[in-house]
Amino acid sequence: MSLFFVRRVFAASVLIVAAVQLAAQQSYFTNWPDGTSPEFIGKHLAEHFVTSPHQYTKTIHYSEVVTWYGALTFAQVTHDDTLRNELIRRFEPLMPRGEESDRRPLRHHVDDSVFGVVPLEIAIQTHDPKYLAEGKYWADRQWEDPLPDGFSRETRYWVDDMYMLNMLQLEAFRATGERKYLDRDAKEMVAYLDKLQQPNGLFYHAPDVPFFWGRGDGWFAAGMAEVLRTLPADHPDRARIMKGYKKMMAALLRYQGKDGMWRELIDHPEAWPESSSSAMFTFAMITGVKNGWLDAAEYGPAARRAWIAVVGYVDQNWDVTQVCEGTGKKNDLAYYLARHRRTGDFHGQGPVLWAATELLR
Repeated sequence: MSLFFVRRVFAASVLIVAAVQLAAQQSYFTNWPDGTSPEFIGKHLAEHFVTSPHQYTKTIHYSEVVTWYGALTFAQVTHDDTLRNELIRRFEPLMPRGEESDRRPLRHHVDDSVFGVVPLEIAIQTHDPKYLAEGKYWADRQWEDPLPDGFSRETRYWVDDMYMLNMLQLEAFRATGERKYLDRDAKEMVAYLDKLQQPNGLFYHAPDVPFFWGRGDGWFAAGMAEVLRTLPADHPDRARIMKGYKKMMAALLRYQGKDGMWRELIDHPEAWPESSSSAMFTFAMITGVKNGWLDAAEYGPAARRAWIAVVGYVDQNWDVTQVCEGTGKKNDLAYYLARHRRTGDFHGQGPVLWAATELLR
């Protein structure tokens, strides 16, 4: 048998496997019930964001940043230039010396530095050097005085950081192609995996807070999915991150409720169904199925059920309901179980946009 023939057979088999995977994905991620398609939901949530007031703090809050990112990426995958331009116009006053420049974050803290994700995503989509320079400023500032072990001084080992910190460096890599940003990302993520992931696959909120808080775990799930979507196959840290991601996805499969949702405390069935974490887990699971990291037959139905469940929490005003309020860490079970539910909170609006985008990507 000639080498040429063997290569032809191998190439054909690869194409067949890819076709089977694509068919499986399409069966789970198409033919949506009325009012639940990602195009419909995403468009309304993104347009709602354009006219929404700022939330939480005088300076731009991280939850607004991640919603901006979700709306921008939704505009990109749907080729909606009008929406993208509206989102850019909303950001323009926040540039240095802009009329809302007093809203620019100030602290050297992951929750403030993530602000740089928005100009970086705008730069990725428009190639405008003005936004690239603005985004790089935030990414470089985060590492301007690293710790002796090479980590950012913003490292604190809260589970939330694996979206906030990682997305800034990841977007800097996507915008520039400079490997240093990607290597920072992967190094931090491996350290957080080693510190926070538990044998059951879930993550403590922090080393001293042994609770599986839904949105906290959601940040890590979404962060791993984003990093793996970009990390090259030959990157030395990819196998470790993939192992942590698959371990978490298997745990989420076990803890998903019959209603398709996850609870505000994941392993407490008495806790209430929480929309922001459920949307984050939905995003991470869809990403795994669509990229072939997860078995479509096992995870596809769960991801579909989760999307339909999550959009059931979007009300007639295009506000996501039943979103856990902002939550600091505290070693107290009652504290977590008593968290209030909010409507229209950007913590929920953003992740639903991520999931809509991923379904269409």
